[in-house]
Amino acid sequence: MDRKLSQAAIELYDRFTHDGLDRRIFMTRMVALAGSAAAAEALIGAIAASPAAAAVVPADDPRLTARTQDLVGGYKAYLAEPRTRSLKATVLVIHENRGLNDHIRDVARRLAVAGFRAVAPDFLSPTGGTPANEDAAREAIGKLDLGKSVSDAVAMLDELAKSSRGGKVGAVGFCWGGGFVNRLAVAAGGKLAAGVSYYGPAPDPAEAAKVQAPLLIHDAGLDDRVNRTSFPWVEALRAAKKPVKFYLYEGVNHAFNNDTSAERYNKAAADLAWERTLAFFKQYLG
Repeated sequence: MDRKLSQAAIELYDRFTHDGLDRRIFMTRMVALAGSAAAAEALIGAIAASPAAAAVVPADDPRLTARTQDLVGGYKAYLAEPRTRSLKATVLVIHENRGLNDHIRDVARRLAVAGFRAVAPDFLSPTGGTPANEDAAREAIGKLDLGKSVSDAVAMLDELAKSSRGGKVGAVGFCWGGGFVNRLAVAAGGKLAAGVSYYGPAPDPAEAAKVQAPLLIHDAGLDDRVNRTSFPWVEALRAAKKPVKFYLYEGVNHAFNNDTSAERYNKAAADLAWERTLAFFKQYLG
């Protein structure tokens, strides 16, 4: 696919999925860009996440156990952990604006085979859980009281710390979840042991002084929408002498880690970011 066409389509898709562009306008512009309705649908399919994409770590991988867990506040979560009796550090896995789906469950299993207990809450649990339809999930995410969701996540940290090695709980989030991790770091104080944000919109830089947890921030070079808030956030964290590591992956798009999106995924950047993420968690969670 022509790179300029692909990039223009990705930017248009982001305006629809993140900035509230009307669906009718979105489709009209995508058809004009692609040349036909059929070509537009194919282009959208290549950008959007594919529910049929193969998992990196299968659900029945013999190295781990996985199940649904109830969390404080009435939330459901997907839990994956290594098959061992030893107590493990815990990582909260915060989903994208599509909710808790198979891709995020796969990410949780990737953490489990790396030695962590991974807990992926469904933040749409209070409204019945993540719907199968992506558009419905995004709409439901947009209606959440983000402040309450973050407060509920702080309570999850308290709950999970009781059964986690050293009482340590970290968090990693992607897109909406990346922004959530930033806000969780502001709200949780010392209850969060380490946070990793992938291309997540950032809070007001004035909030940086409240952060106590070490943060690792991965941003995409072509992601102007997120970078407009993330860059000032990183600068504020550094100015406040907070422990933050920041990496910008040039030439890649928002959601470059999501291997279920053919047009967005960048294997080289995703592999490097994941390697850094695991090293960061091993450093701060043990």
